[in-house]
Formats: sequence, C-alpha cells, structure tokens
Amino acid sequence: MSALTVDHSGTGHEWDDIVRIREETDAPEGCKVEIIEGIVTVSPLPSDEHNDTAEQLHCRLYSVIPEDWAIYQRLGIVLRQSAGLYMPDLVVMPRSRLSQGPDGRTAAEDAELVVEITSKSNANHDRVTKTHGYAKAGVPLYLLLDPWHSGRPTATLYGEPEHGTYRVLGTVEYGEKLTLPAPFGLEIDTGSFPVR
Repeated sequence: MSALTVDHSGTGHEWDDIVRIREETDAPEGCKVEIIEGIVTVSPLPSDEHNDTAEQLHCRLYSVIPEDWAIYQRLGIVLRQSAGLYMPDLVVMPRSRLSQGPDGRTAAEDAELVVEITSKSNANHDRVTKTHGYAKAGVPLYLLLDPWHSGRPTATLYGEPEHGTYRVLGTVEYGEKLTLPAPFGLEIDTGSFPVR
C-alpha cells in the first residue's frame, strides 16, 4: 500500500480517506492502528510487561482523579494539527468530553494527561513524533514511560505546551519517584514497573 498525503487541517477529503483506510485495515487483534503524520501505522500486540505497567499506573491514577473524569486505555484521539489519530496507552480526561471532537471522535486537546509506554518497535514515535503532536494539540501533561531507553529505563513528564513544544517537568530512571502536578498531585514510584 502506498502512503497518502493528508490535508493537515484534518477536515478535508484526504483526512476522511486516511481515516477510512485506518478503519478498514485488517490488523491482528490487539494491534494498534494509528495515523501518525498522515500515515496509517500498525504496532504489534504489546508485551505483558507493557500491559502490567499500564495497569499499575491506571490503578494509581484512579485514586486521585475527580469522579467525573475517566481513564481510557487505547482510546483513539484526533490531533488535527498533526494529521494524527493516536491511541495512547492511557488517556485521562473528563467523561463529558468523550467523543465530542471532530466527526464524533475524541479530540486530543480534551485530554488532561496522556501516557505512552514505549515498545521496541515504536519507541521513536513515542519519544519524538508523539511528543511534538501532543504538545501541538495542547495536551497539558504527557508522561512517557520508556523501558527501552538506552542505558536504563526512564520516565519523563512533559508539560506546559507552548508553540508545539513541551517543557520537561521531570525525568527519572526506573526505581525513582516522579510527581504528577495538580490536578493530580500523585507521586509515582517507578520501581515497580517491569523492565523489558
């Protein structure tokens, strides 16, 4: 299949075509099918360690979020400015904003926090492309859990998006603690996250 060029406004016929291709992609069950910079990409089934990390963080976040917020695993969110439709490992947002974006989809800018856990096959997308995409969309907090970081696994918290760029709010090696600021106020002990 050849790549399609996409209208980056996310509203043209090209966008509709690429979304249709994504929806019709016959990927194995459990794989992530995303649109990254206008190109449909398929990521393999996540590992057990990947899923365990997501579940641990999921449980911790529920202890601090407001009652009218929810945590969604692998929810497709639209990033119109980046011609993207990403499926983060976790999305934290008010329930009322679910499916309120373009074409009845959830808009990335409605998320309060997105979490990506790198896999060997998609680490660069999570580290570079998605960091830029989430910042451009104005997502207030992006937590990147990177068990594939060279040298030692790391957790990096990005925030304060401005002009498509995040400020690094904190980076720790697995085994150390990282604090999510308000409205979360949650200290995350990364020592229990499995290492690849």
